[in-house]
Amino acid sequence: MENTIGNRESSISQNEPENNWRGYFSFSTDHKVIGVQYMVISFIFFLVGGLLAMLMRAELITPQSNVVDRPLYNGLFTLHGTIMIFLWIIPFNAGISNYLVPLMIGARDMAFPLLNTISFWMIPPGGILLLSSFLLPNGTAQSGWWSYPPISLQIPPGQPINGEFIWIISLVIIGISSIMGAVNFVTTIFWMRAPGMTFFRMPVFVWSVLSAQLLQLVNLPSLTGALILLLFDLNFGTQFFKPLENGDPIIYQHLFWFYSHPAVYIMALPAFGIFAEVLPAFSRNPLFGYRSLAVASLGITVVSIFVWVHHMFTSVTPSWMRILFMVTSMLVAVPTGVKAFGWTATIWRSKLHLETPMLFAMAGAAMFLLGGVTGVMLAAVPFDIHVHNTYFIVGHFHYIVFNTITMAIFAAIYFWFPKITGRMYAEGWGKLHFWLTLISANLTFFPMLPLGLQGMVRRISSYDPRYQGWNVIASLGSFLLGVSILPFIANMLGSWLYGTRAVNNPWHATGLEWTTTSPPPQDNFDEIPVVKRPPYDYGDPKYSVIESPDYHQPEH
Repeated sequence: MENTIGNRESSISQNEPENNWRGYFSFSTDHKVIGVQYMVISFIFFLVGGLLAMLMRAELITPQSNVVDRPLYNGLFTLHGTIMIFLWIIPFNAGISNYLVPLMIGARDMAFPLLNTISFWMIPPGGILLLSSFLLPNGTAQSGWWSYPPISLQIPPGQPINGEFIWIISLVIIGISSIMGAVNFVTTIFWMRAPGMTFFRMPVFVWSVLSAQLLQLVNLPSLTGALILLLFDLNFGTQFFKPLENGDPIIYQHLFWFYSHPAVYIMALPAFGIFAEVLPAFSRNPLFGYRSLAVASLGITVVSIFVWVHHMFTSVTPSWMRILFMVTSMLVAVPTGVKAFGWTATIWRSKLHLETPMLFAMAGAAMFLLGGVTGVMLAAVPFDIHVHNTYFIVGHFHYIVFNTITMAIFAAIYFWFPKITGRMYAEGWGKLHFWLTLISANLTFFPMLPLGLQGMVRRISSYDPRYQGWNVIASLGSFLLGVSILPFIANMLGSWLYGTRAVNNPWHATGLEWTTTSPPPQDNFDEIPVVKRPPYDYGDPKYSVIESPDYHQPEH
């Protein structure tokens, strides 16, 4: 088979829309503009969160605390975790979903364009407000991204505006934005699909977005409510969570983790959807078990609602509750295992086209296995108690949020970059970025697993010298990880400005988004398409999703 990846011939319309960078600074209601705005602002916050992480790792090279003082270190890890979850992954997923979902289901726009605009424009002030806490005399919040009371309530009297106050307000703003976005996504997917686009003709990415946003609707209000109650305790004299005044801090943990454990799946489900789009395109195989993978997304949604006590096995949790939530936590492995099996079967015995999106997708799926296995280990009560509050937790979590989800995000950026910009990226720079990222990410996060098994406690800036060897490797890996982002930035900016013109479907992928121009016009399609066939069928022209003169099947 002739390798047709990256083929540049034909299909560039003379009336192809041009990129207008000034439009991305406007209060646009176009879902495509809003999607790019989300992705760009979240990437800027990703860079900030990465710099904070590198400062932390600089501190941890030596056992002594000699780079930053301990209050500042506490502030660094609090803001690092907050930024990477609430200002990087979740907003980026909202951005890529904003851009793609209407295109994938054949819609002109999101169901509520103005609400979509408002949802985005709550993110920049929420993020800037969070970072502004560094300017306060008493510094930023220091109680971690979970902000457990009573630690988060230990603020000197007479300081109504403090780091913890700013942290709560910013997260409430970001949370309300996410709730509004979830309403928009669910409504769009239910009511804006093109004629013939039944639920089982939707791409798995759309199933993943729907499942994640349903979780946002059900679970996120509990976190928002908990933060408001915490704010009242902090500033208005209430006693919801104050143990010395008949309050109960364990209730806060329940409310917090009722959202924050499903938040892992809110972040991971779009990543799983990205794998399901990229792997078939570069293996030239139909997606194996399409219906099973679609239903597995909903299965993850349902089961993940009932796992939050998994994080509270050491928090005065009764034995019956430990056993119940150990079982439900392990049960999540079933639908996620279905997905991993489907990805593997899709590329099995295929002639793989190892372009940059495929490399990131395959690496992310492989890294998810290690993150998933360690997750099943942590679901077991005895093991979880043994490694509780150690670096094993940190290593497991980062194998999910970086080595899986952020890898998937990079796969998505490279895969849909031609569709979004109308340009092709530089493949050589993309592969350099991939190899630097893969090597440095494993150097950074794998040492945390043996460190945790040896007993190193997390959230500390000084430690026993016997842990120094693994910490040096992790810190050097983090510095290389920071360097690895430089070729990505250069590639994206240079290619957007000067890259080769992209054809409508450079990857010969299936899906409605590949049947329109690159970048798409204002209304996405000249006419609303009528869907004739199921997605993900490669190799037989009769299985194209719609009949369109611009749609190109792979060569044989």
